[in-house]
Amino acid sequence: MTSHDAATPSKKTAPRRKNDPEGMKKRILDAAVAEFAQAGLSGATLDAIAERAGTIKRMVVYYFRSKEELYIAALERCYGEIRDIETGLVLKDLPPVEAVIRLAEFTFDYHASHTDFIRLVSIENIHHAKHIAQSQKIKSLNRSIINEIDAVLSRGKAEGLFRPEVDATDLHMLMSSFCFFRVANRYTFETIFGRNMVSDAARESHRKMLVEAVLAYLRQP
Repeated sequence: MTSHDAATPSKKTAPRRKNDPEGMKKRILDAAVAEFAQAGLSGATLDAIAERAGTIKRMVVYYFRSKEELYIAALERCYGEIRDIETGLVLKDLPPVEAVIRLAEFTFDYHASHTDFIRLVSIENIHHAKHIAQSQKIKSLNRSIINEIDAVLSRGKAEGLFRPEVDATDLHMLMSSFCFFRVANRYTFETIFGRNMVSDAARESHRKMLVEAVLAYLRQP
């Protein structure tokens, strides 16, 4: 070692920022869901989404190219989350009536706690579902829950528990519409009728009401 080497303090290498593209994409999608739910497709901007995500607009465009593609990705994220959890309910392992009760209660709880999902679906209906129509992923995801419901219904019909004419898509609509309405219309309904739709008492009452309505619809006269 030379005297020069001994006298020169070692330089510490500056730590590099870890490249985490999946983490960045997740932050952008999280921000997009929140921004689209709040401002709508027309009102949301890539700048606002980038600010929410803690990044810059250039990075948003790098990962998702355009606001419309990011919006479709946000819809896919929301539908994918609810369908993934539904798959985890393992309805095929439950007796038909128990399976229906579990699905109804899950549907109620999910809608009640995921208001951004409700807003995004409402916004997409304003746009006549033209963006969902561009996503094969969303169509496939939603087909899966209909198939699961149909399998539960088939078992219940075979055991004489459910009416033979009940359709899986109709049952899905019955459950979803009640759960969707009480979240999407909570403010107008409360203003017009003076009912607090989200109090603990209302939540428990409505959850029970949904299960009873679904079972009454399914059962043989």
